Amino acid sequence: MNEATRWQLALWPARLALATVFFFNVSCALAFILFPRAYMAGFEVSGVPGEALVRGIGVLFLMWNVTYPPAIWHPWRHRQMFAVLLVQQIIGLAGETWMWLTLPPGHNPLAATGRRFILFDGGGLVAMSLAFAFLWGVGHTRKQPHRNQPRSPEDGGSHQEGRS
Repeated sequence: MNEATRWQLALWPARLALATVFFFNVSCALAFILFPRAYMAGFEVSGVPGEALVRGIGVLFLMWNVTYPPAIWHPWRHRQMFAVLLVQQIIGLAGETWMWLTLPPGHNPLAATGRRFILFDGGGLVAMSLAFAFLWGVGHTRKQPHRNQPRSPEDGGSHQEGRS
């Protein structure tokens, strides 16, 4: 298998993992913003404060996901952003798990909401971590161009780069 084929086999699973998590996160964010009443019971909140809280969570989801598009577009070129996304996912999963584990008995709807977030974020972390590891392995086994040679578009350069 040639280098270009290996490279594409690494880029597309990374894009797919990132795009899947992004899609579900943004879908959830928009649902929370547009239809907060449908989700208030899962957070054990009600009334105007409950609507504001659920909408606020939706806005936070959108803020969190603004980092995804560059990494989806080119996971290797934006591998630092990809790494940040992994750290965000770890922080989210750790925080959700901690909140779920410390929740006192009698809060079944809230516990169920926590489990859903934990399952989704855990699955997303596994998928994105595997894709990142595969991409990293392929990226670091590639032949690196001499510093005066043009870089390929996959490396973030153009074929004209390095020429006078």
